Amino acid sequence: MLGLVDFLNYHHLRYFWVAAREGGLTRAAKKLNVSQPSICKQVQALEQALGDKLLRRTSRGLALTEAGQRVFSFAEEIFSLGEDLLNTMKQAPTARPLRVNVGIVDSLPKLLTYQMLKPVFHLPQGVQAACSEGKVSDLLAQLATFRLDIVLSDQPSPASGNLKTFNHLLGECGVSFCAAPKLAARLRTRFPASLDGAPALLPSPNSALRRSLEKWFGEQGVSPRLIAEFDDAALVKVAATDGLGFFALPSLVAEEAVTRYGVRVIANVPQCIQQFFAISAERRLAHPAVSAITTGAKVSLFHRVTE
Repeated sequence: MLGLVDFLNYHHLRYFWVAAREGGLTRAAKKLNVSQPSICKQVQALEQALGDKLLRRTSRGLALTEAGQRVFSFAEEIFSLGEDLLNTMKQAPTARPLRVNVGIVDSLPKLLTYQMLKPVFHLPQGVQAACSEGKVSDLLAQLATFRLDIVLSDQPSPASGNLKTFNHLLGECGVSFCAAPKLAARLRTRFPASLDGAPALLPSPNSALRRSLEKWFGEQGVSPRLIAEFDDAALVKVAATDGLGFFALPSLVAEEAVTRYGVRVIANVPQCIQQFFAISAERRLAHPAVSAITTGAKVSLFHRVTE
């Protein structure tokens, strides 16, 4: 651990980072417009400060040591954050496009996600949207370091988490059960009893939709036969078109799923509720693009009256 009088020389770190990215001191020197001995001296100073060798010579040139790989990983994130900081602070009410970084939980249906994002692209000011998909825990960590402006999720941020976040309920809707045409026609008969033993393509067990479905299955006294579990909501639909089983999705996008994937609706179940949230690091949503997403979703998708 660095002592009170120790500090990391980011100038030295940047020279090492460029040398590692370029694969050699000569190319790094050319990239930075400095002499090769200068780069070598800076990297050696960083190695001395960290107490470990970061680069080693091989027959093909320079390679990262194990310690060098760890330091390079940190450097990548540090300088990426620095670039994000500059881009954020340079944003002004000019013709320059406004950048918004959106995290999307991988279990969120893609058809619905795009409907949430659409208002961003109709703002008076041009917008550049950077969308990252992943697990809710990973996205919330990025939100906490302001690498994301908002996270769209089908479940709220956990109350027990160490990160300070705010949940904004966008709305809720029932679900629709769908399947390939032949299977859908068979399962419509005697629904929901027909789902007992029927082949099912379900979301992962830790997802909000899966918990809602399991609760509803229990209330109906049916036990579908699990064929596969998916984190990716889009992959579920592809598997369903091959006739592998039935699946559930928000009723809001059932019609579009029918058109796009050729599946058929078995039944709509308004009692099986799925909720949708925008999660932010700040209570007040000040970013224009974030406000467009949340307000647009509440009004256009879920027909809620905004405050």
